[in-house]
Amino acid sequence: MKTLLSLVIVLVIGVVGTIMYAYSGIHDVSASAPHSGIVNWLLSTTSHASIERRAKKIDVPDLSDDSLARAGANDFEAMCVGCHGAPGKAADAMGKGLNPPAPDLADSAGHMTPAELFQVTKHGIRMTGMPAWGATHDDDAIWPVVAFMTRLPTLDADEYDAFLASAAGMGHHAADDHGAGAHGHEVEHATGQPETSGQHDHSTQEHDGKPPQPEPDESHDGHDHEH
Repeated sequence: MKTLLSLVIVLVIGVVGTIMYAYSGIHDVSASAPHSGIVNWLLSTTSHASIERRAKKIDVPDLSDDSLARAGANDFEAMCVGCHGAPGKAADAMGKGLNPPAPDLADSAGHMTPAELFQVTKHGIRMTGMPAWGATHDDDAIWPVVAFMTRLPTLDADEYDAFLASAAGMGHHAADDHGAGAHGHEVEHATGQPETSGQHDHSTQEHDGKPPQPEPDESHDGHDHEH
């Protein structure tokens, strides 16, 4: 009886202590502060176990066809490279500010199964900056990205660029030039119209968010004309 009472007391103290710690503000949640060793271990262990458990229920299609991987190359470039980087490419400014940092997917693809890569790509990971791409992309769009990721461990920078060039016009985020990034295609999918230079040229917009008014046509009667 005394043992049970002692366990209850310890449990109550633990719960109360945890609540007090949560409300104290002592724990630094800023992304610029690294996790402590124990917190990093707890989060990474929990994440890996969760991904592995759920991946076991996923049926993996045949990913050996290079045409399937090419279909995912542009989507990988648009969806993943900004945070994760790629062979010969560093992560962008946003990716460099993530905590925990987004892993190098060439390394991840070397030790994760295709099912695990699919699980993370489709469902994301909470509070890491990894989005659930399944919210906007169906499985048929995600599996080509996974197929492409399985090739990453064997690609150097030149081979990556060559693979990307061979995939021109393919995939959900296919683009004529990759410098335009994913944003233009997000506009296209959202509006049904391709983005034009005027749509994304913020330098030509007024501060109130309205497009600039046309210049007066002085070659005629001197009055403003709407076009």
